[in-house]
Amino acid sequence: MFLKIGKKSAMQTIDYEDFYKIDIRVGTVIKVEPFEKARKPSYKIWVDLGNEIGIKKSSAQVTHFYHPDDLIGKQVVCVCNLNPRQIANFMSEVLVTGFESSEGGIVLTSVERSVPNGARLH
Repeated sequence: MFLKIGKKSAMQTIDYEDFYKIDIRVGTVIKVEPFEKARKPSYKIWVDLGNEIGIKKSSAQVTHFYHPDDLIGKQVVCVCNLNPRQIANFMSEVLVTGFESSEGGIVLTSVERSVPNGARLH
């Protein structure tokens, strides 16, 4: 699940307390399938977010740069406390984060070094 945030002329600020409400964690991709029923080219991705959260599903439009085999074992950064979202016949439970490249595809957010699954962003 990706949320497209529109471009704004002025950056909106938030309090630190608001930022800390967002549960951002790292997890390892353990399973990937093509998402045939999605409107835009996407994958169904299963992410292991550690013992506390477990394995969660996400729909991700990352087909431009990634093949399913490239994603297995990759650590990704996820927002874990958004409401689940129904996308076609699939329930996306976490938001896998990424940045739009100049080519238009999404580049996944990952970590520089391996960290335990479920580690929270500080």
